[in-house]
Formats: sequence, C-alpha cells, structure tokens
Amino acid sequence: MLGKTAGGLFWMYRYLERAENTARLADAGFRIALTRSDHAEDEWASIIDTASARAAFAAVDGKFDGPSVINFLLRDPQNPSSVISVTEAARNNARLVRTALTREVWEAVNETWITLKDTLARPVRETDLPDVLGMIRKQSALVRGATVGTMLRNDIYNFARIGTFIERADNIARILDVKYYVLLPSVQLVGSTLDNVQWETILRSASAERSFRWLHGGETRPLTIADFLILDRRMPRSLLYCMRKIAGNLGYLCSDYGVRRPSLDFVLGLRDELEELDIDQVMERGLHEFLTYFINCNNVLAGHVEQDFRFNN
Repeated sequence: MLGKTAGGLFWMYRYLERAENTARLADAGFRIALTRSDHAEDEWASIIDTASARAAFAAVDGKFDGPSVINFLLRDPQNPSSVISVTEAARNNARLVRTALTREVWEAVNETWITLKDTLARPVRETDLPDVLGMIRKQSALVRGATVGTMLRNDIYNFARIGTFIERADNIARILDVKYYVLLPSVQLVGSTLDNVQWETILRSASAERSFRWLHGGETRPLTIADFLILDRRMPRSLLYCMRKIAGNLGYLCSDYGVRRPSLDFVLGLRDELEELDIDQVMERGLHEFLTYFINCNNVLAGHVEQDFRFNN
C-alpha cells in the first residue's frame, strides 16, 4: 500500500474518533457545569484545557461559558479540532482513499458530513445540546459499524483501527488528567459527594457507566473508576485495551509486510508496562505524572507509525 493511502486511512479514522470524543467531552462539561452552577466557568475552562485548545480559544476571544465553549468545540471553523472541522477533514481523507473503502463506509462518512453540516450550520441552543451530541455519537457509530461489518481484515483495516485507538487512548488520558487536576476544586473534596458525581460524569463521557456498574455494582470510588479506565482489559476505551488492540493490528501489518517495525516494539513495551501495573502503583507514581507520561508515549507511538509506514511518501 502507498504510504499516502495508509496515512489517509490512519488520519481519516483519527478524525472520526476525535469528533465523537469531542462530543463526549462537551457532554461531560455540560453535565458537570449543571452540578456546579456557581463554578460553571471553571468547568468550561477545564473542557478547553482537556482539548488542548486554550490558545486557539483565546485567539477567537472566547468566554468560558456554555454557549461560547460549545460553539467553539462543535462548529467553529477556526478551531481545527472542532467537530465540523475534523468531520470535514475525515471526509476529505475518505475521498482521497475512496478506492480503499467499501461503498457502505464511504456512504456512512458522507452522510455524517452532510448531517453534521446541516445540524451545526446554526448555533446550538443549550436545550438542544443533548440531542445534538447524541446525534454526533450516533453518526460515528454508523461509520464504525460499516467499517467493522464490511471491511476486509487486511492492511486497510489495520491502519484504520490503529488510528482509531491512538486517538481514543489520547482522549481518555486527557479526560482523566483534567478531572484530577482541574475539575476537582479542592483536595479537601476528594471522596466527597461532589467528587463522586464528577467521576461518574467521566464514566458517562466514556460510555462506561453501565459497564462499570455491571462489574463493580454501586462502588464508585475514584480509585476503582481510574483503574477501570486505565487498566481494565475488557473496557473498550481503557488505555490498556487500546494498546492491546494497536499491538495486535501492528503485529498483523508487520506479518503481512514481512518486516518487524520499531512501532511494534514500542507499543509492545508500552502494553507490557501497563499489563504489569496495578492502580496503587499508578497512584504512588502520581496520576498526573503517569498520564502525562502515557500521553507523550502515545504521541511517540503515532510518530513511529507515521515513519515506519512512510505516510509522507
């Protein structure tokens, strides 16, 4: 496969995952702001920080209130990571790799772009926000379903999945990091009712609340939730799950091409490191320090994939 085609697939699925993750992030901010109306500005600022978009937000003279942040995250064309921007980028990449996609996948991507372009043509009212965010997640699920249901399990599929899981891991790590250091207003509130509500909101933002309760019942300790989102092998948005999937897809690629690439060795090392950890060790190391380390490693992994498979050639 040409490196440009591989890169187009990789980034197409990263952008699609980013659109869904941004909608989940906005949903988390909306819910938490409702629980802390007196500190809503801080909550919306934390959402911008999670998206690593403070500089871009300041450039458009944004105010840390619901309408401004939602507009920026969902529909501002000046924000390269807004839902409308990344959906357009995903569609453009899909057009470039059109012959590598099934008809169902292309139609799902194109329908997603058309639907979101129409829905986000106007500012989203706060009363409509839950429905709009739900629609964004639904459109993402349609593309994912078409991909899983119709794509041949070859190098095309592997690059698509690697892009998806690299983006997903980055998002979960950032949400957890901001929760621990920004959303919580005071260390005195650790373990309080407010703290537990915020952690439960993070579970909802990862579509993990029901799965968590299936495994842990009514236990909502922050330590247990962090363990679930970082180290649980069964949770499809946990950091460990993402690394295991990337390792598998990179392994298939290296086998197909007959060459063992540095990206495979790197992700296997990162996966094994996570496999050997328990949540107490993570907390002893410092959750913020661990998540910063993981985000950096995930970025290095993405760079290795780009170099190993010559995306720019």
